[in-house]
Amino acid sequence: MGDQIQFIVEKLNQEPFRKNYNLISFDSLQPLQLLQLLSDVLGEIDPKHVVDIREELPEQTAKRMLNLLGILKYKPPGTVSDLSAFRQGLVTGSKTVIHPVLHWLLQRTSELRTRAYLARFLVKLEVPAEFLQDDTVADFNKQYEELMEAFKNLHKEHEQLKISGLSTAEIRRDIGAMEEEKGQLTKRVERLKKRVETVQNHQRMLEIARQLRIEKERQESLAQQKQEQKSQLFHAEQKLQRAQVQLKEMRQMVADSKPDSLMKKLEEEMNFNSYLLTEKTPREMESKKTSVYFLQKVVAEPAMTQADLTALESERDEVNAEINQLIEKRMIKYEPTDSKFSMYRQQASIISRKKEAKAEELQAAKEEMSSLERQMEQKSSQAHELEGSEVLTEDEYKQYVSKLRSKNTLYKKKRLEIAEITAEYGILQRTEELLRQRHEAIQQQLQATEEKKGISGYSYTQEELERVSAVKSEMDEVKGQTLDNMSEMVKKLNAMVAEKKASLAPVIKELRQLRQNCQELTQECDEKKIQYDSCAAGLETNRSALEQEVKGLLEECAQEESNYRYINCMKMSLEVQLQRAREEMKAYMSPDPQERRRAVREQYTRIILEQENLGKKLREKQKVVRESHGPNMKQMKMWQDFQQLMECKRECFLKQQNQAAIGQIIQEGGKDRLVL
Repeated sequence: MGDQIQFIVEKLNQEPFRKNYNLISFDSLQPLQLLQLLSDVLGEIDPKHVVDIREELPEQTAKRMLNLLGILKYKPPGTVSDLSAFRQGLVTGSKTVIHPVLHWLLQRTSELRTRAYLARFLVKLEVPAEFLQDDTVADFNKQYEELMEAFKNLHKEHEQLKISGLSTAEIRRDIGAMEEEKGQLTKRVERLKKRVETVQNHQRMLEIARQLRIEKERQESLAQQKQEQKSQLFHAEQKLQRAQVQLKEMRQMVADSKPDSLMKKLEEEMNFNSYLLTEKTPREMESKKTSVYFLQKVVAEPAMTQADLTALESERDEVNAEINQLIEKRMIKYEPTDSKFSMYRQQASIISRKKEAKAEELQAAKEEMSSLERQMEQKSSQAHELEGSEVLTEDEYKQYVSKLRSKNTLYKKKRLEIAEITAEYGILQRTEELLRQRHEAIQQQLQATEEKKGISGYSYTQEELERVSAVKSEMDEVKGQTLDNMSEMVKKLNAMVAEKKASLAPVIKELRQLRQNCQELTQECDEKKIQYDSCAAGLETNRSALEQEVKGLLEECAQEESNYRYINCMKMSLEVQLQRAREEMKAYMSPDPQERRRAVREQYTRIILEQENLGKKLREKQKVVRESHGPNMKQMKMWQDFQQLMECKRECFLKQQNQAAIGQIIQEGGKDRLVL
């Protein structure tokens, strides 16, 4: 609880609240202040709830908060009685009710803000069924639902665009860079055009350059075809090698396919399947059932706080420690250190673990193989759907490639024709421009002639009059046809309205009677529904009790089954150990010395004697080392002193050589004198 209050205080002291609370001041808040604080937090999530609670009634405040908490999907802990206590605590401003609500809201403020925003548009208004009988109301309701679906789709697209990371600034920057590059390319093309126009026979040179480009493209396509053919040849060789390997394996299988080998393979497969059926699958089912049981138990419990989690973790550590202690006690009790069978038990457990690991690997390999087979079938079906036929064989694929090549050549021819048509289109455009210029010149000459004659604008006025008269005649014809059509349509509509009124009169009378019957049936349905709910509640309690009883019996059955399997395994291991002990006794009591030598006791006796002899030799060697340790250490010390003395003499000799240029060294009586 303390961690919860500390978290609430930290969040309230941050943006956008800035309350400047501490633990003492927050804990000393009055119920009305707590309600106002809760209303402020809800107002931060939904701006419609920014309200001063002193200006509204307590019932309105509680209703408003409960509605918003219901929209935000807050689940109060406890049963129905606790829910009534929760409502009462919310009205009175109880700390035990408001503190968990604040903690839950402040943990996920951004998520709840989004949910509250969506609830403004996605909370559906329930329209009574009797109002939906009206066509206008039904149309509006349908339009309302369509708009709601459209809003959902738009919101999803908006969230996806936000996640995609494409910002408008980046797009504008890219567009500006592309426009700048386009301008540079346009200027470059214009400069090249001006430079080419000054060259003689530039049209012929452009044609030659165009042909060169076409030949280069053709060369690239031929190189690409050559590369594709090389890759096809490589794949064909690999396919041939795989086919040869498969043929060799099939021949070996046919040569080795004897009844004994087939029976051996079937026995191995049967043993593996029986292991999966009797040991692995039941153990996995038990583990899955226990995990499902614990998950259901966790889901049924209310939401937990951090303090509850820490308490559970400490309890878990204590239980694990107790389990380890009990395991150690059990091992000490049932498996003493001088037991001869511990090694065999360890080997058996290692072998069982290896067996389980190999079985899991085999099962995973089989599942992977089945999934790959399913994928191959799906790919073949998809290819069949796309192509409309089965997968192409080698000959069909070659025919398909030859068709593609012929189409490629045809495409290139058509491309050349398009280039020629494009060039001709440019010539025609130039011709059109020249004709337009000539037409404008003739028009200017005509206008000048009209001005000289004093009738300027005559030709233009004549053309306008002819055009207006043609348009007027067309409009008159259209108006006449439109008036006739409208009069006929009005007559038809009046007749249809009269017919519909006459045909709908008995239907409306029947509809009124049916509405009364519908109201009566609705009341009866409500009464039956209440009875059904009460009966269903009773049956549900009985069913839950029976389920608990069945669950307990299943757990007891599983426990007994596991005990039986454990005892059976122990029995088998003890039988194996007993058989080994009998063989050991038989070998030990046998008069044959060779047989007695194979006994484990004799082997260990020999090993013990060898180790004792080795220990004696090592002790004698240790004794010799201890006796010679003192003299050896003394001798080593003397050698170290001798080495140090020789080192000192070497240094003196080096110094003597360095001082030879300065003076003369005379040695007398074990002393050195320097004479300059």
